[in-house]
Amino acid sequence: MSAAAGTRFQVAPGGRLAGELTVPGDKSISHRALMLGGIATGDTRISGFLAGEDCLATARALEALGVSIERPQDTELVVHGVGGQGLSAPRADLDLGNAGTAMRLFTGLLAPQRFDTTLVGDASLMRRPMQRVVAPLAMMGARIHTHDGRPPVEIRGTPHLRAIHYSLPVASAQVKSALLLAGLNAAGRTRITEPAPSRDHTERMLGAFGAQVLHEGRSISLDGGQTLCGTHVEVPADFSSAAFFLVAGCLAAEGGLVLKNVGVNPTRTGLLELLKRMGADIRLHPRTATGAPHAEPVADIEVHKSALRGITVPEALVPLAIDEFPVFFIAAACASGETLVRGALELRVKESDRLAAMATGLANLGVEHQLLPDGLWLRGAESFSGGTVDSRGDHRIAMAFAVAALRARAAIGILDIANVATSFPGFVTSARSVGLAVEAL
Repeated sequence: MSAAAGTRFQVAPGGRLAGELTVPGDKSISHRALMLGGIATGDTRISGFLAGEDCLATARALEALGVSIERPQDTELVVHGVGGQGLSAPRADLDLGNAGTAMRLFTGLLAPQRFDTTLVGDASLMRRPMQRVVAPLAMMGARIHTHDGRPPVEIRGTPHLRAIHYSLPVASAQVKSALLLAGLNAAGRTRITEPAPSRDHTERMLGAFGAQVLHEGRSISLDGGQTLCGTHVEVPADFSSAAFFLVAGCLAAEGGLVLKNVGVNPTRTGLLELLKRMGADIRLHPRTATGAPHAEPVADIEVHKSALRGITVPEALVPLAIDEFPVFFIAAACASGETLVRGALELRVKESDRLAAMATGLANLGVEHQLLPDGLWLRGAESFSGGTVDSRGDHRIAMAFAVAALRARAAIGILDIANVATSFPGFVTSARSVGLAVEAL
């Protein structure tokens, strides 16, 4: 039963986990493979594609822009690229559903086109801030209008953008990627400097498509006018989806749990370091990467039940674990002692205000905590009460509290779960296959 089949999760308390599991393909990489394949010359074959609602929204948008996409299997796609100047004006607004990554990256991709486009989404996406992408694109000469910094995003096509040197005020892979996509059609060299490392899937993939991307310290540079060539992209299992089972394994996998073929890009795996600092028994078994030197590193991850202890999270690790903090907070709630996270203001502008949503949910389960402007403090316990949690339509909040049931004394009900399908289709089936007693009702 998929999350889309119901409106709430009901998760029985306790339980043990065991076995092997392959989670769906990486969402970030699937988005980027589609977009770069669409503007490349020639065909791009994508294996391991995430057939979730967010990535399907990107595929539909590209088709509306004149890109032909074949899908011989759910996780196999062939994108017939139209080249950097081959996109055509859509007949209607591009509806990106709940896909914030798609909206921000499309803003950069479409800013230098010769036609106008309007980007819209569901109620949640229409509340999300876009100005941090729009502002640097405007410095490049793009003409983009938002409503108080939020969608709809109205893009007036402006060919021949000018390259800029831009220092990101906050590490953000989405902003960096939008600027690199715009820079492909800008005059000169676009250079972006990060205050801290953020996920580098876009830079790796640009290289795989034949572009030259220069790295110097924390700066990434790209010359405009480069042509991308179609290629084969193998999408690994999504680390952010595996994260729920990494924490679940720490809580309840006495005999061990193995997560297969997971992408372990070092700009994404901050959670591994955090869990190891908490005392987690986690072992990586690397797999041979294909498509070097631009390939994503991949490994099987083995996790065993562990006695976790609270930690103070180094702020330098926050960008490397930003999407995994909902389930990290569950690990902290089950650890001995106190855990403190600061410098995580980015969590307030995700699919929900994840700091507030987690704090409210933890309060409903009786976990001692304090919500901070840019983080969360909490005191772990051996177990906590059951209850009902509102996920606020945020897929990662919903799945995180499903994991929390492993240490609950009574069942946990989780409301507003439909968006789990955006990133993890088949979550219920996968969870039940390794012992997590979750139902979609």
